[in-house]
Amino acid sequence: MSCELSFVIPVFNSAQSITSVVEEIHAACDDIEYEIVLVNDGSSDESEAVCLRLKDKYPDVLTFVHLARNFGEHNAVLAGLHQARGHYVAVLDDDGQHPVAEALRLYAGIKEKKTDVLYGHYRVKRHSFVRNLVSRVNDKLANVMLKKPPEIYLSSFKVMNRFVVDEVCKYGGAFPYIDGLIFRVTQNIEQIEVEHRDRLVGESTYTWKKLFLLWLNMFLNFSIRPLRIAALAGVFMAGLSVLGLIVIVVDKIWIDPNVTVGIPTVLVTIVLFSGVQLIILGAVGEYLGRVFLDQNGTPQFVVRYLKRNDKHE
Repeated sequence: MSCELSFVIPVFNSAQSITSVVEEIHAACDDIEYEIVLVNDGSSDESEAVCLRLKDKYPDVLTFVHLARNFGEHNAVLAGLHQARGHYVAVLDDDGQHPVAEALRLYAGIKEKKTDVLYGHYRVKRHSFVRNLVSRVNDKLANVMLKKPPEIYLSSFKVMNRFVVDEVCKYGGAFPYIDGLIFRVTQNIEQIEVEHRDRLVGESTYTWKKLFLLWLNMFLNFSIRPLRIAALAGVFMAGLSVLGLIVIVVDKIWIDPNVTVGIPTVLVTIVLFSGVQLIILGAVGEYLGRVFLDQNGTPQFVVRYLKRNDKHE
């Protein structure tokens, strides 16, 4: 059975905050037929036990998905989307930074604007400097890689309609990037300003490694532009080398026959072109590696067990 609004929340080491998030949803949604889908993404704290207690407390509206290990935020969100039954689906963080009242504004806005996806654009971001910096870089790259309108900010706080959710769930690759999948489906996308609160407890679990892998998913999985950039870089460097050789010959023959053309010039040239070649080979290798892993059946996620809400079974 379907409902009006699903809340999909990836859970990772948020045992101290997830209860407040769920109770805030329950208190704010008395007049809406809703459900909550919690996806435990390999947490190492007591998140599983806390989610199971919440499932017992709210059996009619809460679905709990327990993944076999940590797969990453976007994989966990995709696992939640597969279980969501709502006509509209809101994606929230597990740390309380996304107010439920703002999620309901997004829900009302997507119905009023009749868009496929409505993003929340934070008035003031409460993330760390590192995460804000990487987000800015990702946003600029997405303009090129995903052909995203520059005015749209890609945030994890958004509401999608059923059409987009169903299309996103068709993706079978091992490295999902939810925003990339959205822009492959539709361009009927808008945003509104929303509040962004401080975390209820603790600090962000995003590390440099996780942020880099997230960037890599967007950079490589949804565009072949990196290969084209690598090819253009190769052409540019080849042309630059030919030009450099011409300059050296002209300088040696007609300008200064005594000029020294020796080992340092050769070594610098070799290092430069070797670096360019390694970058190009690395990009090609990353593409081939991802194709291999996809063909090898690398899973997007593995569900250890699922406890579905009683109302919509």
